Amino acid sequence: IIAHEPSNTLVIADSNHHRLVIAGLDGDARAVVGSGAPGIVDGDFASSSFHDPQGLALDGDSLYVADTKNHAIRRVDLSKRRVETIAGTGEPAPTFSSGGPGKTTPIKSPWDVSLGPYGEILYIAMAGFHQLWRLDLTSGHIEPHAGSGRENIVDGPLDTAQLAQPSGIVSHGSKLYFADSETSAIRTADIDPKGVVS
Repeated sequence: IIAHEPSNTLVIADSNHHRLVIAGLDGDARAVVGSGAPGIVDGDFASSSFHDPQGLALDGDSLYVADTKNHAIRRVDLSKRRVETIAGTGEPAPTFSSGGPGKTTPIKSPWDVSLGPYGEILYIAMAGFHQLWRLDLTSGHIEPHAGSGRENIVDGPLDTAQLAQPSGIVSHGSKLYFADSETSAIRTADIDPKGVVS
């Protein structure tokens, strides 16, 4: 769930019903996004589909969705009332990946998303890879940001640190804060690619 006071907007990931509910902060529903049937279909609000959507991030008219069981990142255009897949193929990645073009690179169980400080990068808690990933919203390129892919609680440089099913993420200043579920820990990762996990 996210609340955006300037636009009087509340967005709820109605995960078990495979849809999003958009309301005002007073709770009055404005729109339902998704047919309610699990699937990965782009298109208008009524015909599009999700599968267990989880984390959300809002930037103006662009709503970003971690579509967990579709292994995809979706973008909802609130003004055009359209849904599109911007990363992932709809199938879980069979192996670890070094990234690539968002729309053709398989990913695995994205659980939450957060916009970076300038709105150019979308950071992803990629539970299935035990990593944090980054999606360049201009180029469409997606790649790991933190975590070696080994499941553990080991701090250190971004590329060698070990995480375990990160499932919540928020950006603040020069850091990402994330809930590392399987280690029962709250951890930070620097946004600077030369930074560390703590």
